[in-house]
Amino acid sequence: MNARRDIPFLDLAAINNRYRFELETAFKRVLDSGWFILGRELENFETEFAAYCGTKHCIGVGNGLDALHLILRAMEIGSGDEVIVPSNTYIATWLAVSYAGATPVPVEPVVATFNIDSAGIEAAITPRTRAILAVHLYGQTADMDLINSVALKHGLCVIEDAAQAHGASFRGQRAGSLGNAAGFSFYPGKNLGALGDGGAVTTDDDGLAERVRVLRNYGSRVKYHNQVRGYNSRLDELQAAFLREKLKSLDLENAHRSQLARIYSDLLTGLDIVLPQVPHWADPVWHLYVIRSAQRDALQQHLQQHGIGTMIHYPIPPHRQGAYTDLNFSKNDFPISECIHEQVLSLPMGPHLNEQDVRTVCRVVASFGVKGSL
Repeated sequence: MNARRDIPFLDLAAINNRYRFELETAFKRVLDSGWFILGRELENFETEFAAYCGTKHCIGVGNGLDALHLILRAMEIGSGDEVIVPSNTYIATWLAVSYAGATPVPVEPVVATFNIDSAGIEAAITPRTRAILAVHLYGQTADMDLINSVALKHGLCVIEDAAQAHGASFRGQRAGSLGNAAGFSFYPGKNLGALGDGGAVTTDDDGLAERVRVLRNYGSRVKYHNQVRGYNSRLDELQAAFLREKLKSLDLENAHRSQLARIYSDLLTGLDIVLPQVPHWADPVWHLYVIRSAQRDALQQHLQQHGIGTMIHYPIPPHRQGAYTDLNFSKNDFPISECIHEQVLSLPMGPHLNEQDVRTVCRVVASFGVKGSL
């Protein structure tokens, strides 16, 4: 009898071993150059990633949170201002607003897509609102036509949190080019992941791009001349070199993710779980494949018993984190987000999987016989 093959939720060693030669070559290139910060590798990656996203500018920064924070700072959004954010997101979206000194104003998601409900944005706008920070959660773009329409009507900036959406598109236009500016993360587990932390800002706005470049480098254009109080947040040469190599295969890996997602959706249809839905205008890159189950915890345990790794993104919504007790939100303020966070389960997804792995996951999910209504 063949031994059972465990199926991990994510296997970064397997993913990156596929690029071992390219990554080792990139490492040697940087090592031999003797230049490790703000050099040619970063310049080349910025040019290549801007072209990939369809924007004029890409500015490499330390991580995805910094990318969003620096955008807000470059827009001069701060104390006394409000920024509309999704109530259903990872806390980094909110933290970026807090770092800038502004107040996050959460809006509930569309339950079918998990992304911010554009219909709720307008009701949340006040005279202090300066921007809408839209998250492309799990690798699927938010409804950017409606979001941009509301923003134009009220004179607001639109910022994309594209941390999970490398290569995703909305009506054929890639994430990163759908608002005034976008923040990306290159955390190792992302579709385009570095071998450490990393991030980037993309924009068509020349002035904003220049301000972000100054802010990321101690507020300096010329060494030892600091015009503003900036930060140390620079995508280093080594990570930029790694990302350049992996960017070449991003579309191919995203296509593989899409094929795995199709298998999940085909084989899990008809079970008592809720599958992710894709609007006609969206082309997601399936950073995560997230289902909902009224018996989520029991289902997760069942999968674990069969050697299948899963994760919960995310168990506690931002409005109930200790970091935001000062905003005095209650559990009843955002019932849709509460429901989502109690029921979501992320199944294995990524280039470390093959089609048989996904079929095995589906068979084990079906064997659970999920009961209960949603």
